[in-house]
Amino acid sequence: MASLFFGRWYEDGMEISADTCYRAVTARDARFDGRFFTCVTSTGIYCRPVCPARTPLKRNCQFVPSAAAAQRAGFRPCLRCRPECAPGTPAWRGTGAVAGRALKLIMEGALNDAGVDDLAARAGLGARHLRRLVRTHTGASPVELARVRRVLFAKRLIAETQLPITEIAFASGFRSVRRFNTEIQHSLGRAPRDLRKARDETPSPELILPLTYRPPYDWAGVLAFLKMRAVPGIETLGETSFSRSFVLDGARGRFRITHEPSRRALMAAISIDRIDRLDALVSRLRTMFDLDSDPAAIAEAFEDDALIGWRMRAAPGIRLVQTLDPFEAGLRAIAGQQISVKGAATILGRIAARCSGEGLLEMPGPERLLATPLDGLGLTASRVATFKAWAGFAAMPGTLETLRLDPSQAEPRLQELPGFGPWTIAYLALRGLGDSDAFPSGDLVLKRSAGLDAKTLARRAEGWRPWRAYAAQALWRVPPQDKPKGRS
Repeated sequence: MASLFFGRWYEDGMEISADTCYRAVTARDARFDGRFFTCVTSTGIYCRPVCPARTPLKRNCQFVPSAAAAQRAGFRPCLRCRPECAPGTPAWRGTGAVAGRALKLIMEGALNDAGVDDLAARAGLGARHLRRLVRTHTGASPVELARVRRVLFAKRLIAETQLPITEIAFASGFRSVRRFNTEIQHSLGRAPRDLRKARDETPSPELILPLTYRPPYDWAGVLAFLKMRAVPGIETLGETSFSRSFVLDGARGRFRITHEPSRRALMAAISIDRIDRLDALVSRLRTMFDLDSDPAAIAEAFEDDALIGWRMRAAPGIRLVQTLDPFEAGLRAIAGQQISVKGAATILGRIAARCSGEGLLEMPGPERLLATPLDGLGLTASRVATFKAWAGFAAMPGTLETLRLDPSQAEPRLQELPGFGPWTIAYLALRGLGDSDAFPSGDLVLKRSAGLDAKTLARRAEGWRPWRAYAAQALWRVPPQDKPKGRS
């Protein structure tokens, strides 16, 4: 857990002291970017650990785990290192499943359209308990956390895009332009139009946003993984890029992802028909490309493991590549049962074409799949029944959100569906629910890569908790023949 403040706190059971933070600031250590922020009492500014400005004296530094805590204490964001561009803070890791669910919802914009009472109900908490937990782990209340999140996202859009100020207000989650102007002026000390005049760079005419991460990042491995599974007509892979169409919360469009290692960021070029869903899309992209993980900590957990350790060293920054939404992950899991990866992608392309009709080809949602006949697509009757059962389950209000917020419920809730065995459920949890401990031990490629049968592999994987999903990615990513000679 991470309790604080202005001194030392604990993250994942490890003490994070002011001395540790100051050493990271002095070294501009990117591994700590987003894990804490430095409040400089002599200037009233708060910064990222990687800020290029002159390192402040230690006596003038105070350290907090979130931007909201810094702004609650009266500090303003640095204009050089731009705290709004920091990777997502993992401050809620280790807080327990309940608190983690609430914080995840806040980061996805749950308080843009609802109040704390509604958020508490979705997270399975009482409102008072929710407020206490959030303040304990972030140094700010739920409302303060959401407000700062909106302000900093708006600041990014002002600095990095040519979107009109009015559109930025709604894209960042504000309900009115007047409220937007007031919050920006109060939090940043400048009006939105003054911030745009003061920017240092001329923005691109496209809507292009950097999605930062903690290095290293195995972009080559991510591209290879996505290329094998690309759905024809929806996903396109270039030598260094990935693009696809999407449907999200009523919004439609396309995005293209490239990598800029010098900026420690993936660059997202986005076209979207509902600007008020931009914030939600960016949040999903961060999840899809696993941008808020701590690769150094994950690799360290496998350092001495004979099967996984050398693979982590061979491909630094392995990520848990996910789908854009849980329903799509279920479709991929069902399509991939007992056929090749390429064959599954072909099946999904046929389903998407049948469900899309005229216009933009897109992955179907539950309701569209339920309403579309799947005969003549090369599917057996039992496979069609499984697709339909999954769509019926996913169409029930709140079911997918429940699984996404608490992946441990996947197995007991899904094993009653026809065609949902251990491999399908584990694959869905790994690729669609962000379960870092999911492990499809029966996967043919995993068994071949590890050189073990399913039962032996499952037993071996017990020692990889709570990062079994990353072990699976490593086994998929690096084949046994790539093992360096003479090393374990």
